Amino acid sequence: MHNQWDVELSFEEDGVHTGCDARLTGARAPGLSAHGESIKSADDRPLARIGEEVAASRALESLSRKLRAQATGEIEDEGHRPGYLIY
Repeated sequence: MHNQWDVELSFEEDGVHTGCDARLTGARAPGLSAHGESIKSADDRPLARIGEEVAASRALESLSRKLRAQATGEIEDEGHRPGYLIY
């Protein structure tokens, strides 16, 4: 069996704040999404790439936590007992 999920990242930026929305896509993807943000300090040089990297990493961390929580809940539902994921 082959299954593929893709992560789609989209950014919004106003010169100070950078927001990133991350979402899982694919025929059998769980349909989760998350948001991350970064804020440029007044002392920082205007490098949009850095703000995007920080916002994306925060969005992906949040997406990872949501995915792990969903998997844990499904394990608990299947076994009618607490689920413990080891990673």
